[in-house]
Formats: sequence, structure tokens, C-alpha cells
Amino acid sequence: MSNNDNVTQESLRWLRFASDDLDVALHLIRGTRIAPRHACWLCQQAAEKALKAALVSENIRFPFTHDLHILRDLLPEGWAVRDTCTDMSNLIEWAVDARYPGEAPEPTDEEAIKAESESRSILDSVDAEFKRRGMLI
Repeated sequence: MSNNDNVTQESLRWLRFASDDLDVALHLIRGTRIAPRHACWLCQQAAEKALKAALVSENIRFPFTHDLHILRDLLPEGWAVRDTCTDMSNLIEWAVDARYPGEAPEPTDEEAIKAESESRSILDSVDAEFKRRGMLI
């Protein structure tokens, strides 16, 4: 397998993990009464993994960070997610605030729904770029 094939396979794996996280978040939102913090955290993780999938596809090394703005800004010009997903602060806060008790209030059902929508737009943008590049069918 060539290096390009390896990069493609690894970036698709990151994108699949992102999609899986978002699917579970949506299941939690629509399903039985589960704490919304779980869905919020999974939505943040899905967005993070989608951006990392894009970076892997570009052979760009990324820092171990939950800051979606840093990850997005590492992408070269031409990625729609750079222009369409300008403020991801809401999702970024769930990387930590949704996992640990602290001073931040627990997320509400409405915040979980908003997080899913924001995460979905990031995942859809990366997915569309992969399709445009012939990486997905």
C-alpha cells in the first residue's frame, strides 16, 4: 500500500470515529433520559475527530488539543470548514466542562441539541470535502 493510500485510510478512520461519536450523541439526545453532558462531550469529540481527519488527509501534524479553532486553522485554504465554522467556542467548552464536575453548570437538553447541530455542520463539511476529493463514495 502506498503512503497516499495509508494517509487516505487513516483519515477515513478518523472520520468514521467522528461519525460514530456523533451517531451515539444523537441516539442519547433522542433516546431515554441520559444526562445531556454525555451527548455534549461526544459532539465535541466528533467535531475534533472530523477536523483531525482533515488534517491527516493533508499530512498535517496536529497538537494534542481540544481547541477546535487551533485545529481548523491548521487546514490550508480551500477547506470550507475554515469559512463556515467560524465560532466553535460552544463545542470547545464541552471537551472538559461536560466530563468533570466543576463551577460550570451542567448542560441542558437544548444545549445538547445545539452541540449536535454544530458538530454535524463540521462533520458534514469535512465529509463533503472528502467526497469532492474522491475519498468517499
